[in-house]
Amino acid sequence: MAKAMARHILVANEEQARRLKERLAAGEPFDVLARKHSICPSAKRGGDLGELRPGQLVHAVDQVVFRKALGVVHGPVKTRFGYHLIQVYHRS
Repeated sequence: MAKAMARHILVANEEQARRLKERLAAGEPFDVLARKHSICPSAKRGGDLGELRPGQLVHAVDQVVFRKALGVVHGPVKTRFGYHLIQVYHRS
């Protein structure tokens, strides 16, 4: 079965997600921004979601984790929880 490891930053609105994505692109550390801005409990782990399997996450996030390029910050991805910036760093 497929497995992946990813981290994310969850914020309440798209504008905040876009601003954070720009800061990531400018070289600010993902984990630092996640700890400071993410509203997900994973913020205390720098946004790390740990090892994931298909179907564990909401569909829109699952699609990114198991189908999009590794190492790239994807998003903003809108879900019922808010807007996610997602980086997949391992997949097997």
